[in-house]
Amino acid sequence: MAMTNRELFLRHQAQTSPSPIALEIVKAEGCRIWDISGKEYIDLIGGISVCNTGHRHPKVVEAIKQQADQYLHLMVYGELMQSPQFEYAHYLSSHLPASLDTVYFTNSGTEATEGAMKLAKRITGRTEMVAFKYSYHGSTQGALSVMGDEYWRNSFRPLLPGIVHEDYGRMEALDSITGNTAMVIAETVQAEKGVYLAAKDWMQALRRKCTETGALLVLDEIQAGFGRTGSLWAFEQYDIVPDVLLLGKSLGGGMPLGAFIASHQMMQTLTDSPVLGHITTFGGHPVSCAAGLASMKVLLEERLTESVNRKSALFVSLLKHHRILSVRASGLLIAVEFSSFEENKKIIDACIDRGVFTDWFLFASDCMRIAPPLTISDEDIINSCNVILECCDLAVD
Repeated sequence: MAMTNRELFLRHQAQTSPSPIALEIVKAEGCRIWDISGKEYIDLIGGISVCNTGHRHPKVVEAIKQQADQYLHLMVYGELMQSPQFEYAHYLSSHLPASLDTVYFTNSGTEATEGAMKLAKRITGRTEMVAFKYSYHGSTQGALSVMGDEYWRNSFRPLLPGIVHEDYGRMEALDSITGNTAMVIAETVQAEKGVYLAAKDWMQALRRKCTETGALLVLDEIQAGFGRTGSLWAFEQYDIVPDVLLLGKSLGGGMPLGAFIASHQMMQTLTDSPVLGHITTFGGHPVSCAAGLASMKVLLEERLTESVNRKSALFVSLLKHHRILSVRASGLLIAVEFSSFEENKKIIDACIDRGVFTDWFLFASDCMRIAPPLTISDEDIINSCNVILECCDLAVD
């Protein structure tokens, strides 16, 4: 007897958890997704901060089609001039501080972390690194080494030596940054902790300490970038500039793409001693770059960032219930805190059953994640919040 689609998914596709959501989605558009039965959902996840301009924006789809008609993969990254790559790199750098003018495209945010770690060692000649507890920078071995939670690291040891994990936002943590530190890696918003922000004076002190010691400051905006927090780049809110910026998720407009960005002088160190100091076959795939460029132009031309804080405030104003302990928001990156993972999961499952798609955070399983496309309408915000509150009423202790 032939296997069902669910059986094929569970048997032959490697799983990441014992209990995946396992909805079979057949269509997505704007802020909506549809499953195989035709059921419609308001998408409050946006692919985990990927679909900032919505699912399948017409201009993004058209850019993908046009590039697919020209060529797909040609050659290992960086050897041939491919217009989607250098045009997107130029567009990105034109909307960043002058010192962030050279882009190395990767396949994912995790790979961007790996590239930044190599770059920091190459620039400084040092090997020690400072990271922060409850940070998330990816799951490959180097990125896992700077991830800030022992539960996720422990089963894969030994990892990279010389990495110190400090408390995010604590002034005393900066004492670990010394003349032996190659880089400090920090999120501008600790997303997976459940949307935690550091104070502005701490971020500025972090910038000063890195400058004083010669350590590179690497800021991870893989989730927080592209208008998600109410400004194009979250670091702008702290009045600082990193030495290296990590991007991913929304960077590709729905296609797989990551990047680490630094000065031209720094990036040139990867071209010799050894030559091909960092290399990737598919990084910066031309279709992904074409999609990402189109999506970023939509973001800026439609001025989507300008409504983010207003929409965020609408969510926060509506999400009031005795089961909700707190609501933490940085633009349209929002954590809704409940008393436990069990309560949160019941409410999430009830929301999905009623047509609102949401999830939880990696290091904050008691918090519901809200990170919708920035194009979400006020009507969808109101309707989704009403469903969440109804599901809070349905949750049984």
